[in-house]
Amino acid sequence: MPISVAEPLLDIHGLEAGYGKIAVLHGVDMTIGAGEVVTLLGPNGAGKTTLLRAISGLLPWNAGGVAFAGLNLAGIGPRETARRGLAHVIEGHRIFTNQTVTDNLLLAGYDVPRAERDARVDEALSYFPEIAAKRYDRGSTLSGGQQQMLAVAQGLVRQPKLLMLDEPSAGLSPVLVDRVLAVVTKLQKTGTAVLLVEQLIEKALAVANRVYALAQGKIVLQASTDEADLPRRLEHAYFGSEAA
Repeated sequence: MPISVAEPLLDIHGLEAGYGKIAVLHGVDMTIGAGEVVTLLGPNGAGKTTLLRAISGLLPWNAGGVAFAGLNLAGIGPRETARRGLAHVIEGHRIFTNQTVTDNLLLAGYDVPRAERDARVDEALSYFPEIAAKRYDRGSTLSGGQQQMLAVAQGLVRQPKLLMLDEPSAGLSPVLVDRVLAVVTKLQKTGTAVLLVEQLIEKALAVANRVYALAQGKIVLQASTDEADLPRRLEHAYFGSEAA
């Protein structure tokens, strides 16, 4: 059961970040409860990827703060955030193409004791039978969709409290998109929270509890996905001036 809004798993307040002198995020506020699936929508260039990079420690902040499971993430890099249970699957299925499927997954759990790591690899592969059957094949032999599955499986090896997925459907066929997103539903049943950045709006909303919309580096809408007028509000958020 998700924890209360007063005690979120992830708590972002007033977050500002960017690249050099280029400001991208302007005072972002967001919360995610334990076991909750939240979708982050927005047009290209809105700052979605920047927000995930800032949360996971890949990008420093200019102002504001992020707390995860009660830990202040200020100054903490991606390696430590991963150890704390926050896994970030970067857009573009970044895998080691010269390594086997199994070795890719073992590398994802590099700091886990070997016996436990083997068990985690088997569990991660159980979500994706397509790549489980190719566990001794090199990553370069996988299709684009299978590489994306492997990238998600790498995140699962961490057994995260929160899994952040940055456009997992990019470049995939509709069938493979459904298979990847079905994992989100399975993860929620195990108590894992998911922050999903996705361009396929209907599919993303179908697996989420709540949605945030980001435009020009600001949150312009937050809502439950079961709200009857959500399509209208999203359209207004994308093209109008509705505030969250």
